[in-house]
Amino acid sequence: MGRRMGMLIGVKPETIAQYKALHAAVWPEVLALISACNIRNYTIFLREPENLLFGTWEYHGTDFQADMAKMAADQKNQEWWSVCMPCQTPLDSRADGEWWAMMEEVFHHD
Repeated sequence: MGRRMGMLIGVKPETIAQYKALHAAVWPEVLALISACNIRNYTIFLREPENLLFGTWEYHGTDFQADMAKMAADQKNQEWWSVCMPCQTPLDSRADGEWWAMMEEVFHHD
């Protein structure tokens, strides 16, 4: 079992249809990179009318910082982010350096 992670961000209401369309057909290079960076079971949920996105995944690698640096450095992923990030509104309470606000796991049951 990997390390479960959760994160939260806002989404601009006028971009929700676009955001859903993008994620109904995520670019294959981005999906391959997610897997190559040891992320599995990645899911994003949308909550309206609050317009919040909740993302969750399992990290199965041994060096999370290195894998996230690899993801950030990838040219195709940078293009993907350039399309997705304008749809999002980060939380004011996020930590320095975060775009999505990371969350604390307080309960899990298999």
